[in-house]
Amino acid sequence: MAERRKIAVLLLAHGSPTSVDDVPEFLLRVTGGRPLPKQAVEEVSHRYAAIGKSPLTEITLKQAELLAQKIGVPVYVGMRNWHPFVAQALEQMQADGIGHAVVICMAPHNSRTSVGLYRKSLAECSDPEMTFDFVEAWHDEPQLIQAFGEKLISGRQDAERESGNPVPVIFTAHSVPERTVLEGDPYEIQTKHTAALVAAAAGLDQQDWSFAFQSQGMSGGPWLGPTVEETISRLKQNGHDGVFVQPIGFLCDHVEILYDVDILFKQFAAKENMRLWRAESLNDSPLLTSALAQIVRSRTAAAVAQIR
Repeated sequence: MAERRKIAVLLLAHGSPTSVDDVPEFLLRVTGGRPLPKQAVEEVSHRYAAIGKSPLTEITLKQAELLAQKIGVPVYVGMRNWHPFVAQALEQMQADGIGHAVVICMAPHNSRTSVGLYRKSLAECSDPEMTFDFVEAWHDEPQLIQAFGEKLISGRQDAERESGNPVPVIFTAHSVPERTVLEGDPYEIQTKHTAALVAAAAGLDQQDWSFAFQSQGMSGGPWLGPTVEETISRLKQNGHDGVFVQPIGFLCDHVEILYDVDILFKQFAAKENMRLWRAESLNDSPLLTSALAQIVRSRTAAAVAQIR
């Protein structure tokens, strides 16, 4: 294979502001330059201030490092809304002589509001000869399911030891506007499929778990539900005094985990006189690395013998 055709992996993620002061600029990038109401900007700034800093970028870079070590192929990281930007990653890949890349979004479920925008960001590549193998979704990758399942089993066991009672599970994923699903977006089906697979891997019966969408947006129009708050209230009415949340729509800690779950939902549960526990995020999980490696191998096996 010619040197110019060197193969690499490109991991794409949402990005997060470096500091609270960066939130206004960050949000303008998220909305494509459309200003949000001052109240919305202040609310998002409050959330980032409450957690100190989102570790999303650092964790994604660590995931890339672990993946590169496992497969022996360069792995680059590009963020859609903050440094290191996708365009910066593509520029570095071009400088390094990369001719083809397997592109994996660090969001395993396909929605045009996330994965669709990541795909569009590849248009920023100035090299017409660089080619991409874009992974549309990997929500049912076996080792991803295993990774979530192991976190669920260990975390729920701890919760039930503390509670002394069976603790129902709420699987969550980031909500999207309802109109995206009505227009044929596969996101809702895929997120619920992942939840069902993880529940089966953990040996849960149907009555042991529920599914809810979290972090509904502040823009107009209805967003997918039920919400986590609605689900907590329903479980209380059914006689439960605690819940165990497992976000299967996210791969690492960031504001939707560290604020929405660890602060907002815990406070809501407390007002309902309920306790709330959460599964550990996958972060630098070896099983997550193995899942990513398997995807790369399956996409490049015919072309690159050096990937082990």
